[in-house]
Amino acid sequence: GQSEASYLIRVKSLSPSTDVVALARKVVEECKLIPPSRLPEVEQLLYYLQNRKPSPAQGKVERKEKRVVKPRELTPFEGMELNAEASITGIDDYVELLYEGIPEKIRGSALILQLARNPDNLEELLHNETALGALARVLREDWKQSVELATIIIYIFFCFSSFSQFHGVVSHYKIGALCMNVVEHEVKRHDVWREELHKKSKSEPENGSLRRDQEKALRKYHDLLAKQEQLLRVSLYLLLNLAEDTRTELKMRNKNIVGLLVKVLERDDEELLVLVVSFLKKLSIFLENKNDMAEVDTVEQLARLIPCDHEDLLNLTLRLLLNLSFDSGLRAKMVEVGLLPKLTALFGDENSRHIALCILYHISVDDRFKAIFAYTDCIPQLMQMLYGHGEEKIDDELISICINLAANKRNAQLMCEGNGLKMLMKRALKMKDCLMMKIIRNISQHDGPTKPLFIDYVGDLAAQISAEEEEEFVLECLGTLANLTIPDLDWELVLKEYNLVPFLKDRLKPGSAEDDLILEVVIMIGTVSMDDACAIMLAKSGIIPAIIELLNAQQEDDEFVCQIVYVFYQMVFHQATRDVIIKDTQAPAYLIDLMHDKNTEIRKVCDNTLDIIAEYDEEWGKKIQSEKFRFHNNQWLEMVESRQADEAEQYLYDDNRTDLFYIFWGENFFSCLFFSGVFLITSFLLIFRSVLLICCFCHVFERHQVDLFRFQRHSDAFTQKPKHKNSVNLSVQCN
Repeated sequence: GQSEASYLIRVKSLSPSTDVVALARKVVEECKLIPPSRLPEVEQLLYYLQNRKPSPAQGKVERKEKRVVKPRELTPFEGMELNAEASITGIDDYVELLYEGIPEKIRGSALILQLARNPDNLEELLHNETALGALARVLREDWKQSVELATIIIYIFFCFSSFSQFHGVVSHYKIGALCMNVVEHEVKRHDVWREELHKKSKSEPENGSLRRDQEKALRKYHDLLAKQEQLLRVSLYLLLNLAEDTRTELKMRNKNIVGLLVKVLERDDEELLVLVVSFLKKLSIFLENKNDMAEVDTVEQLARLIPCDHEDLLNLTLRLLLNLSFDSGLRAKMVEVGLLPKLTALFGDENSRHIALCILYHISVDDRFKAIFAYTDCIPQLMQMLYGHGEEKIDDELISICINLAANKRNAQLMCEGNGLKMLMKRALKMKDCLMMKIIRNISQHDGPTKPLFIDYVGDLAAQISAEEEEEFVLECLGTLANLTIPDLDWELVLKEYNLVPFLKDRLKPGSAEDDLILEVVIMIGTVSMDDACAIMLAKSGIIPAIIELLNAQQEDDEFVCQIVYVFYQMVFHQATRDVIIKDTQAPAYLIDLMHDKNTEIRKVCDNTLDIIAEYDEEWGKKIQSEKFRFHNNQWLEMVESRQADEAEQYLYDDNRTDLFYIFWGENFFSCLFFSGVFLITSFLLIFRSVLLICCFCHVFERHQVDLFRFQRHSDAFTQKPKHKNSVNLSVQCN
């Protein structure tokens, strides 16, 4: 059988004993449209058909979800029907008509189109260069004069473009470039028509004749629009076929194909919209095209198509939005144009639900938009879908969006309404479902009315924490318990009843488990350490040295360091654990080192912990105060030390005194004695000169008291300068 722009080969007898290789060779030989180079592909298809099993009901659903939606095949447009039937033997006569007037050209090209729509004739038409050359010439010269003529000739070349092996002839006659020009021209012309129609409709009709003129103009507009959309549809379909080659697609992008397609999205013709959205979906897989779509109103135009009654158009639009939703800016635009409630409304449509969930999942990844879900009907519907699965496997997209949304406080409260938390906990514990437990863990992190609801499930969660359970599931249960900072919760009873202390201590050893689990163990210890009795139990178990050992091993990981320091912070509140930390470990020394860490949170927790230690231990208090003094006045201390070093260096290496201080001791004792004598005599002369200067000074003082007073004031100012400097820095220390 055959259909438009395709060639179906029916294999009547294909049994398990059929020789697939021989059959594939026979198919290629008999079908001229399949080149010999594609023989392996034919064999592969036949192998698939041979081994295909009958599809059950579930297979029907899967095929329905995964079916590839393509634009509907083109059918003859209105005005293209002819009474005569074309024959391949009359091709020369049809070509002769292409040299006459526009009506004859339309008739001749329409007859050739009849032939081209039959794939069996394409190969013969391909070798008729005269016919193809004449068609290309007429299109190039007359496409602006007649929409019908342009539509028919482009349709002929579209028939060639439906087969990859004929793309060369379409490119040879530059039909793709002509189609780009046609689309651009028609889009501009449509804007002019709309503007003229708007001006006419804006003026109020005063009499019947004016009203009739307006109605006539509107009818004319719709007639022109219908013909134009036929031309646009066949032109864009041809370009879509040529875009199989990425190099050709790049040329189209350089001519602003994205902008033209988005402009055509304003139309109402559903078949044309299916084609345009298909084209945009194909283009959207490349980053450059996606960026072009972000610069124009693509999302706004697509939003108006949701929902719609045309199933294929809705499906394609959702798939295009899914491709665009990987871009954070376009996700923000989707929220801005109100797509959230529209996508939520599609949950009831089985064909659209899966893609709508995927788009909403991408939006839920962004923290900016999590809260907006609370103002739609999304969360109740998601919870209903979760309950509806029973013991069946839940779709990854459904549970993933629930995990993301549970990270928002208001969303978590909505999830817990009614028996929400009970249902989640029941399924998670029964099925050992790690992803479901992630939802519960995210809910548990929020303060407020949801946290006390977990008191009833503490025992169930603690019972899961053992070496026999799967590590990933234990991680989620432990993380949920670690979030339960509830004052009324008796953690000592929980630790004893479920024997959790040995498990926690064993998992603190570096390398005993995955880092994520070890980190949750540390957070859990920090949570239970808020209780005095639990802190004493942990201190007696020897868990503190294990934490310090872990700190040494993970000192480069800020998250580990911060949580371990927080454990110390909780423990120093209690007498028993505080004494162990201060007297039996070097934890305060580690905390002093971390006091200058580049991480702000680590510094903050360290400072608070050290303040408590300094309050209860005088010796450590002095060390902490000294270190804080050095840290706060570090710049001043470095300057003073540097200045002292400069002065000493100047004294040691003065050029005038090198002969006094650089003495080279020889082997002869007398030479050493000689140099010593020279040193003593020189020193005596220096002292004598100093005494002489003092006497002169006293003499001047007696005779010139006024000058001395001025000199003294200057000298006081000079000597007071360092003291003034010290006083400033001491004030800095006090502050």
